[in-house]
Amino acid sequence: SLATVTEYKRDLYSFFKYLKIYWNLIPDNTPLNEIELLDVDLPMINRITLSDVYSYLVYCNNERQNNARTRARKISAIRSFFNYLHNKVNLITFNPVAELDTPKAKKSLPKYLTLEQSRQLLDAVDGKFRERDYCIITLFLNCGLRLAELCSLNITDVRNDNTMRVVGKGNKERIVYLNDACLNSISDYLKIRPVDGVKDKKALFISRQMNRISNKTVQYIVYETLKKIGLYAQGYSVHKLRHTAATLMYQHGQVDIRVLKDLLGHENLGTTEIYTHLSNQQLEQAAKLNPLADVKKARTERPSPKK
Repeated sequence: SLATVTEYKRDLYSFFKYLKIYWNLIPDNTPLNEIELLDVDLPMINRITLSDVYSYLVYCNNERQNNARTRARKISAIRSFFNYLHNKVNLITFNPVAELDTPKAKKSLPKYLTLEQSRQLLDAVDGKFRERDYCIITLFLNCGLRLAELCSLNITDVRNDNTMRVVGKGNKERIVYLNDACLNSISDYLKIRPVDGVKDKKALFISRQMNRISNKTVQYIVYETLKKIGLYAQGYSVHKLRHTAATLMYQHGQVDIRVLKDLLGHENLGTTEIYTHLSNQQLEQAAKLNPLADVKKARTERPSPKK
């Protein structure tokens, strides 16, 4: 995706800036934002060794306090770069990162709203654009959309057969089935959706300035609504609504994990399987709350064996 490309570009810039300091090509007190990279050429790239890469990762860990997930992404960026130079365009004869290990990022369970909190969030929607904002949050909670997916929705993506076309990561399309809550909220919004003066007439969701609604505006809408129910400062975000949709469907709707994978637009089943861990966690908690959980067998003296 474009976001991944941007992150990889930033990671490679960071890597080469570090190398220029590490190799004493520039004063070590040079601010990172002042380091030029126009002189990075093929001879410099051919000089890079696996030790240089490991030194950079130590720097990322100790100086930048990057966690394992961030370091893993940086490794992926560096590996992709050298694989391209070595395997695709044959500009280098040796790949220094062929044996590079990737740090294993600890998979944390996704944070999500409970069913009751989700209802409270919907009830809290108010204001001049309440039909639009209610529809946005309804689609997040019922369809598990990503932020970019929601903002890119067009009117024509909502179809007459109660489905919606969604363009996900890598421009991959999927069809999402709309339940009554989604259909009603879309219908209510379309009744008041502006028509005159709209700059992007294809866009489903329109901003105050009559443009296609932006990621930043949607984030603000969600944050402000979360704040009304006291969840703004507790680590919740737009993406947590996607986690909420997936978790509620899995836990309350008995949705098969493979169906959930397709609904969320995940590339791999492993990405979706984290929601099964949430269910397992609930099973463990239920077992602990069993009223017989603390009952222990009374200790009795065994009779002495007869001689």
